[in-house]
Amino acid sequence: MSLRDRIAAALKAATKARDAPRLSTLRLIHAAIKDRDIAARGEGGGGEDALVGEAEILVILGRMVRQRHESARAYEEGGRLDLAEGERAEILVIEEFLPRPLGEAEVAAAIAAAIAETGAATIRDMGRVMAWLKARHPGQMDFAAAGAEVRARLGG
Repeated sequence: MSLRDRIAAALKAATKARDAPRLSTLRLIHAAIKDRDIAARGEGGGGEDALVGEAEILVILGRMVRQRHESARAYEEGGRLDLAEGERAEILVIEEFLPRPLGEAEVAAAIAAAIAETGAATIRDMGRVMAWLKARHPGQMDFAAAGAEVRARLGG
């Protein structure tokens, strides 16, 4: 079952179960994907029924998780723990659709493989290494942290 189908099935199940908080989050996910589909059509991404792929959906979900982490942190700093809990609940729903995050050792191994496979030797090759990682591990690692590690390994 594709990721898009899993989200649609979860949306339908939450509607039937009348699970309002989960339903709200699933609708936000669905809307974000629809917005990206429409933007892709506008960018010349295909015909009337052009849809973004799984990798792009994983990027959207990852972005949604990061936004909610930032919001929860801001709410906590502002003393609004109730709103921070709501953001954390949304994170849990979104993360159901993301692949299992890689551990530190797995990230290090993936970076080593990317450097070896792309033949990267200097910091100028960082873009190719990051593209390789993003293509093979979407939604599975923090690419900002991975970028810092790649830069360190390439002598940047």
